[in-house]
Amino acid sequence: MELRHLRYFQAVAEELSFSRAARRLSIAQPALSRAVQELEQDLGLQLIDRNRRVVRLTAAGAVMLQEVASIFEHVEASMRRVRRTAAGEEGELRLGYIGPPTQGFLGRLLGEFRARYPLVSVRLEERTPERVWEMVAAGRLSMGLTRPVPGQGGNALNTLLLRDEPLCAAVPAGHPWEKRKWVDWKALSGEPMIVLARREGVGSHDEILAACREAGVVPKLVHTPSLIGTVLSYVEAGAGVGVVPDSIRPMIPGAVTLVPLRPARTVPLMLVWQPEADTPAAIAFRRLIQEWIKSGALFGVP
Repeated sequence: MELRHLRYFQAVAEELSFSRAARRLSIAQPALSRAVQELEQDLGLQLIDRNRRVVRLTAAGAVMLQEVASIFEHVEASMRRVRRTAAGEEGELRLGYIGPPTQGFLGRLLGEFRARYPLVSVRLEERTPERVWEMVAAGRLSMGLTRPVPGQGGNALNTLLLRDEPLCAAVPAGHPWEKRKWVDWKALSGEPMIVLARREGVGSHDEILAACREAGVVPKLVHTPSLIGTVLSYVEAGAGVGVVPDSIRPMIPGAVTLVPLRPARTVPLMLVWQPEADTPAAIAFRRLIQEWIKSGALFGVP
């Protein structure tokens, strides 16, 4: 049994005429008759009563017509879903991300994506940069918003640079650097420093220590918490100077000021994905990010 058999039967059953059904389908009437007969033979029963003057549906034929209509509705709905999936309009997007650096734009970006693709299910996973890389490489995430991670070169992921984020000194209210436009890395010598733990952000942690070495500074690390919010809390309490990326500005408390460090050192924020596991939904999300980068909406006002 083929779909064409069902389509041909449906036309005859609705027209109650082989000649009209043949014209409707643009096929020869003998071919149409043979197709209906083949369907009846496959089912082992008669669907249509035929005589020279009248074509009637049998009781089984009437039920078959209802079922065929349902079958084609389901097929058409399935084809629409397949087309939407192929266009990135339906499916699932599993997005890994690191929290603070994406806080200023991720909510807005996802809101726009949902508005454009309401049938795509979005699942979010907040992880460390290393874990995001690992999960994307393993196919457990569609893509990730993360930082470069040493030793991840073996994971053949495609990357899109979103931003190089300048590193800043975070100082509490009343600190001598509070009103300065910038401060030299050398000024950190002897200052109690607070930076994110290496296990939570190896790339940024190593970049900070490298900048200190180049400036001849032996870092005096007094706290290395696991959360950037804790770094800021220590700074606000006067426990030391934090060294943090500029992207955390949206979450700094009023009693903390960010002062750019010179010479400028940056940590990249990027989108990573596994090319062999790309999906239409992921492609659509990436296309939206590229639009926002071009328009300036990703890190500015949309």
